[in-house]
Amino acid sequence: MPTHSVPTAVASPIVIIGALDTKGAEIAFVRDQIAARGHRTLVVDTGVLGAPVFAADISNAEVAQAADVTLAALIADGDRGRAVMAMARGAARIVRRLFADGSIGGIIGIGGGAGTSVATAAMRTLPLGIPKVMVSTLASGDVRPFVGVTDIVMVPAIVDISGLNRISRGVLARAAAAVGAMAGVTVPDAADRPLIAASMFGNTTTCVEMARASLESHGFEVLVFHATGVGGQTMESLIDAGHIAGVLDVTTTEWADEVAGGVMSAGSARLEAAARTGTPAVVAPGCLDMVNFWAPDTVPERHRARRFYQHNANVTLMRTTPDENAELGRIIAEKLNASCGPVSVYLPLLGLSVISAPGGPFHWPEADEALFQALRAHLRPEIPVHALDANINDPVFAAAMVQGLVTMVTDR
Repeated sequence: MPTHSVPTAVASPIVIIGALDTKGAEIAFVRDQIAARGHRTLVVDTGVLGAPVFAADISNAEVAQAADVTLAALIADGDRGRAVMAMARGAARIVRRLFADGSIGGIIGIGGGAGTSVATAAMRTLPLGIPKVMVSTLASGDVRPFVGVTDIVMVPAIVDISGLNRISRGVLARAAAAVGAMAGVTVPDAADRPLIAASMFGNTTTCVEMARASLESHGFEVLVFHATGVGGQTMESLIDAGHIAGVLDVTTTEWADEVAGGVMSAGSARLEAAARTGTPAVVAPGCLDMVNFWAPDTVPERHRARRFYQHNANVTLMRTTPDENAELGRIIAEKLNASCGPVSVYLPLLGLSVISAPGGPFHWPEADEALFQALRAHLRPEIPVHALDANINDPVFAAAMVQGLVTMVTDR
């Protein structure tokens, strides 16, 4: 075996998750690679239909039991889809239990479609910062269903995971080295400053950058999330986890995609986390003037007569209508009305983005006014609404929102 520079081993083992009936040789190889670098390992077997190549630290029978079924029942049923779902459920519960006991220094999974589904279901139960590496035959495609809003690192398998060869050995050895190195990292301490979550899009970058600089001068650390669907979901998850002291939700554009069928929706739960947790929030209708599609030929036929702006070769923006904006105002008001903490709304009367400013291609005052009227009509009377004669990217607008949020957070 080649000689390695051995780092200081982590106290908790690195969990290796996969099906030992079909991927046993590859998992044994990864186990040995990780062990050679000085780390302890813990193998979780998620296979069902065949005999394991070697004995796991946590057997497939234990994984099935964690999913409230028996391995024998899964084998007798013979339904691969049901078996995969059961093992995903059981693996997730086991991994979460190991984390609660302090028994995970990192986690690595190996698999094709089913193995990726099972292993990443377990990984998604772990918090940010726990090293997560998934060697997958699906890593070069759309991995959003597997990664979700977590920090899973997807490693393309290049070849199918079917035996060890000169390609797979290299991929697996490097993945093993990666998870070991990640697990051994000591993250430098940072100043213990309260966290602010802010949402941003290209068309609100100027506003958010000004606000970020100002908030940092007030002693806050600002996490900026790109409002592309996953960004909004990630921000919501961190708010829910209790990491965020205040929210500067400048860019609520993901709701426009949810309503009009665009490609960057964050789902119907967007704007609920701060309301549910009572986290102070300042909310603005940033980029609710636009719905996102990819290249022009991806725009649905029903929208072809609408007003468009080509943001770049692969992103096509569609202007929202007065009717859509009235619906958006109603929905956002409904979400904010559920707030159990302080919340306020800021309205930029001279445009919701760069391109809806006066003279811009999306300038449509009647559409914006439909949004403003709906918000005013449906918000609870005690939720403050601040209307400014400014574009969303004007310094006065950013300054007003920062002042409002700082007051909310410091007054708690």
